[in-house]
Amino acid sequence: MDGNGRWAKQQGKARHHGHKAGAESVRRVVQACGELGVEALTLFAFSSENWKRPKLEVELLMELFMTALSREVKSLKKNNVKLRVIGELSAFPQRLQDKIQKSIDETTECTGLHLNIAANYGGRWDVANAAKQIARQVQLGELSLDQIDENQLNAFTQLSDLPEVDLFIRTGGEVRVSNFLLWQIAYSEMVFSDVLWPEFGEEALKDAIDQFSKRQRRFGKTGEQIEEG
Repeated sequence: MDGNGRWAKQQGKARHHGHKAGAESVRRVVQACGELGVEALTLFAFSSENWKRPKLEVELLMELFMTALSREVKSLKKNNVKLRVIGELSAFPQRLQDKIQKSIDETTECTGLHLNIAANYGGRWDVANAAKQIARQVQLGELSLDQIDENQLNAFTQLSDLPEVDLFIRTGGEVRVSNFLLWQIAYSEMVFSDVLWPEFGEEALKDAIDQFSKRQRRFGKTGEQIEEG
């Protein structure tokens, strides 16, 4: 969800106004995904590298996260949206950790859209953490080296219980993945949108999905094999 700061600058406002506007875009996109029948939506809210930003901006982001959870969890539950937060959450203030867990617990019985918020998350951390869990099992004698394969590693990554990511969207005109879901997007289709995140809504989402629907996904096969199918 890129472009909050640049959007705020264009409006002649401080960066935190862009983050607040970006929170409104989250609401629009979550609603649109629910209406479109999307099974899972993962939003990159705060990367493990974002701690390098100015201290005041980070503090404001933490407060915005708290406010958004308090404001939106009832709506999520009402709309049957199941919330999950992925990442190294222990780095957050305790009151934010408690609020995250409370919000997750309140939607645990929901069966509709899986809404995953990546917070203090990094794709490299995800893979390294999975490798650490594998090593622990080997150390305990619960797993042999010969048993380690892609499926075993995947089982310890974030979102392992959900289908692989079909579509990766980055807003704001930047063309890079920025350490997001590196393992999970191995075969994703990618759409890089010039729209800044605070202006991204249902129309832009549908445009990205339309681009996705027109692509031939081969997964190593030839186009002819797919067409014969």
